[in-house]
Amino acid sequence: MAETRAKLAELDPVWGRIRTEAGEAIDHEPLLGGVIHSSILHHKTLESALAYRISLKLASSEMPEQILREICDVAYAEDRSISIAARADIVAVHDRDPACDRFIQPMLFFKGFQAVQAYRVSHWLWLEGRRDMARFFQMRASEVFGIDIHPAARIGKGIMIDHAHSIVIGETAVVGDNVSMLHSVTLGGTGKEEEDRHPKIGDGVLIGAGAKVLGNIRVGNCSRIAAGSVVLQEVPPCKTVAGVPAKIVGEAGCDQPSVSMDQLLGTKGSTSED
Repeated sequence: MAETRAKLAELDPVWGRIRTEAGEAIDHEPLLGGVIHSSILHHKTLESALAYRISLKLASSEMPEQILREICDVAYAEDRSISIAARADIVAVHDRDPACDRFIQPMLFFKGFQAVQAYRVSHWLWLEGRRDMARFFQMRASEVFGIDIHPAARIGKGIMIDHAHSIVIGETAVVGDNVSMLHSVTLGGTGKEEEDRHPKIGDGVLIGAGAKVLGNIRVGNCSRIAAGSVVLQEVPPCKTVAGVPAKIVGEAGCDQPSVSMDQLLGTKGSTSED
């Protein structure tokens, strides 16, 4: 058994670590043994475990778990990028969320991670032309997790959504790689226009709690949006913006704001543009 775990850890380190942590979790809390076995240890791959977890959460009297699981299984089999993104998301949550000390936690307990994985399947459905089923996934994810991500939105990998309550991401929004956002963030439009109308968030951006980014505007790579800000104009790379409406208040303060998760405005070398 130890040799098998070592081989798995070498071939798929994220999944290998999750399975090791699953065994340890059962030792510490035997009453969770059934949940952990059915969600993790029963599965040979991370993809199978994710399909099970997503379908379990989204199932309802309208749509049974088995049908949803079959859809997820096909999505993971046909689009390897979904699996790669899921692993990057797990690592991102572990690295950036101080409340997360094990890889197993996003899989079992964190609705931000689970909602993003449900979105990834819905996005695959959207690209496959199965738009009504994609919308069903969106609806159920919104009902279950309190996060509304349109299946047409394009979201990169290494995403961390902390607390993850009341997140809204619109149809034509684009979110780059290694982005972090906190609860109550809106990436929305500004009117009834039907074309490209939502924000484009660059790589490495940190979006604070309650921030609203509205309209077809660009937020540059490695920038930082302060909590409660309303962003209506483009944000250059590596800047910090704050206020209503948001203005540049200084530099981002570090190379990767989304990784450091530092939300202080008084960074060294910052300047005010009142």
